[in-house]
Amino acid sequence: MQYVAPLTALFEANANPTEAVGMEKYMRNQFPFFGIKSPLRRTLIKQFITQNGLPAPEQLPELVEYLWQLPQRDYQYAALDIAEQMQKKQKTNESFTDLLVYMITTRSWWDTVDATHKMVGIQMQRYPQQLNTYTLDWIESRNIWLIRMAIIFQLSYKRNTNQTLLFDYICRQTHHKDFFVQKAIGWALRQYSYINPAAVQQFIEQTPLAPLSIREGLKAIERTEKQK
Repeated sequence: MQYVAPLTALFEANANPTEAVGMEKYMRNQFPFFGIKSPLRRTLIKQFITQNGLPAPEQLPELVEYLWQLPQRDYQYAALDIAEQMQKKQKTNESFTDLLVYMITTRSWWDTVDATHKMVGIQMQRYPQQLNTYTLDWIESRNIWLIRMAIIFQLSYKRNTNQTLLFDYICRQTHHKDFFVQKAIGWALRQYSYINPAAVQQFIEQTPLAPLSIREGLKAIERTEKQK
């Protein structure tokens, strides 16, 4: 796509093959990288958006899918940043959730999946009718990344967290053996414990969770107790 050419030029001009080795190793050599550290990469993507603008709303799905298929992982991060900006500027609609599902389930790994959770959370707040279609399907899915998203999409909700929904979704997956699902359960519980530690403590005591989920879920509570 012609729109992407200036971004490619920026990435190639700032590529660092030495740094790329470490980045690729950190991601278990699943994706090649340009070797651009995160602060610089964010600056370059911001510069690209400033100079080239955002795509038209109807062009966003094609752009994201194009960037998602390019080999370097940096392009997927750029797609996420562009999509996030589009959502912030109210240039997305209900169908944007389908694009988020594409990003979650394609070339999946924790970095891009976790980077979508705020966007998913905003979608569910803007279009609450999607809760009973999308997230309910995700928590019952065989795809670990969709399960993870169903558990973590409320991370930024704070006092607006739907406790009943959160605990229900966790209970549906307490048996899951996957590390990323167990970690997501602990992460979600820890985040909610900042708001309602008593409820989280009681839930953990009464629910047969994996040891990893328990450790992660209790971290903030135990830290607070030590400080007393």
